[in-house]
Amino acid sequence: MSAVGVVAAAGSGSRLGADRPKALVELAGRPLVAWAVETLLAGGVDEVVVTVPAAERAAFAAALPGRVQLVEGGATRTASVRAGLAAAGPGADVVLVHDAARPLTPPDVVARVLAALAAGAPAVVPVLPVVDTTVVVDDGGLVADAVPRARLRRVQTPQGFDRATLLAAYAGLPEGVELTDDAAVVRAAGVPVATVDGDERAAKVTVPHDLHLAGLQVAR
Repeated sequence: MSAVGVVAAAGSGSRLGADRPKALVELAGRPLVAWAVETLLAGGVDEVVVTVPAAERAAFAAALPGRVQLVEGGATRTASVRAGLAAAGPGADVVLVHDAARPLTPPDVVARVLAALAAGAPAVVPVLPVVDTTVVVDDGGLVADAVPRARLRRVQTPQGFDRATLLAAYAGLPEGVELTDDAAVVRAAGVPVATVDGDERAAKVTVPHDLHLAGLQVAR
C-alpha cells in the first residue's frame, strides 16, 4: 500500500501573532511545517505534497527536503486540500491529510492511521477522549445543559482515506461549501469514518501559548 501525505500549510499566522504564514513559524529552530513533514515520512508515508501561499513558495522550498512537492494553496482549507490532491502522484493508494500546525504528532499516530487503512477502513481519524465537562449555553451565556462526554472525542490529524473515496467525496462536495475537516467531507458523502488512538502531543498550535507549550515539550 502506497501513501501520499497532503500537508495543509497555506494558512496565515494571524492568531499566532506572527508576521509570516503559521507553518513557517519556528519551533526549536525549525518551521512547524518541517516538523509535520518529518512526522509523515517517519510514520510510513511515501510522498508528501505541501500546500503553500504563492508568495512564500521560496521560503517553504528552503525549509523542506527536496523530495517534498510544493503546490499553491487556495483561499480556504478545502481549496488547499483539493489542490494538494490534484498535485499528488498517481501511484498512491491512500491519502493522509495533515495540519502543519500539529508539529509534534508522533510517527506512531501516522502508523496507526496507515494500519487501519490497510485493514480496510475507507476513512480513519485519530481521536482523544474529552476530559473536561462540556456544556451547552443559551443566547444569554447561561448553562443550559451538560453534554455526556463518554462518547465524545477530539479529532486530530493526520486523517487517512482510501484515495478514490476521498477524491469522489470532494468531487461531490458542492462548490462553496466549507466543512471543518476532511472526515466531514467523506461523511457528507455517506462514508463511515473509523477511529484510532491519537496522542496529546499532537496538539494544534493556534495561539502563542500553544507554541510555548510545544517548545516545552521539545525541551524535555
